[in-house]
Amino acid sequence: MSDVDGSGPEVFGSSGGRILPVGRTVTIEVPASSANLGPGFDALGVALGLYDTISVTVIASGLELEVSGEGAGQVPEDASHLVAKAVEAGLRAGGVGAPGVRISCTNSIPHSRGLGSSASAAVGGLVAANGLMDGALSTDHLVQLASEFEGHPDNAAASVLGGVVVSWTERSTDGVRYRAVRMEVDPSIVATVLVPSETSSTAQTRGLLPATVPHEDAAFNASRAALMSVALASHPEHLLAATEDRLHQSYRAPALVGTTEWVTRLRERGLAATVSGAGPTVLVLGTGALPADLRELAERQGWTVRDLDIADGARVVATG
Repeated sequence: MSDVDGSGPEVFGSSGGRILPVGRTVTIEVPASSANLGPGFDALGVALGLYDTISVTVIASGLELEVSGEGAGQVPEDASHLVAKAVEAGLRAGGVGAPGVRISCTNSIPHSRGLGSSASAAVGGLVAANGLMDGALSTDHLVQLASEFEGHPDNAAASVLGGVVVSWTERSTDGVRYRAVRMEVDPSIVATVLVPSETSSTAQTRGLLPATVPHEDAAFNASRAALMSVALASHPEHLLAATEDRLHQSYRAPALVGTTEWVTRLRERGLAATVSGAGPTVLVLGTGALPADLRELAERQGWTVRDLDIADGARVVATG
């Protein structure tokens, strides 16, 4: 971090370009996301209508940061906070500096539940910085920067672009490029999430995945990922088949017992349920509401059930 510990230049962001005036402010909303959607491991993502709100104001010096809502009292409120890192990275990418910043985060996205909270933090900080710079960074640049924080583009791209995204990674001697495109989704499709009280570690569940998989399973997932694009775009009646997976969910099942039980229960009722990202949240995609008996059972077991729209990407809601 450039200046917040007093050891670097007295500029937050880049010291080589213009300096933002004290008092400049921006407020943004950034959506949650779910990745994989069953067969699209590290490739498919969807933005969901549950939002964190981030306000950034240029101040005379240093860094001030406060967090309310999800994660309050648990996440750092200093330069190590992901939003602070992302704000600085965004300003630096735009060649702009600030004498200091005040960051306020009002969080609604649950942490460590498979709803992309870390990607939303990175995207939120970058989009806030971009708002302070009057949109100096393109959406492609935002996807790249946010994905660099994450190490893969599925959640980050969904929170930037909104809707359902198909993302991929290109590696060359010039480095790693993260890319994504947004696809149109049948307007009848809605999302329901079942969120448990317990958390999950992405690093832990990713560590359960094998280094290699059978060719038959790879071919199976390729067919289901292709079908998923068709189901989402215009044929939601195929969502149940399209969300089948053999690459990751069964391997993670021992660490996600309750989640696996609910995915099985829902799919037995004909509902397109998957593990949301690395879990433990369950994502259901369909054209109707969750049946009342299943909703009541989940809530009795302590799960929070939310019906969410497929959302647009992060956006600036106020400037000053």
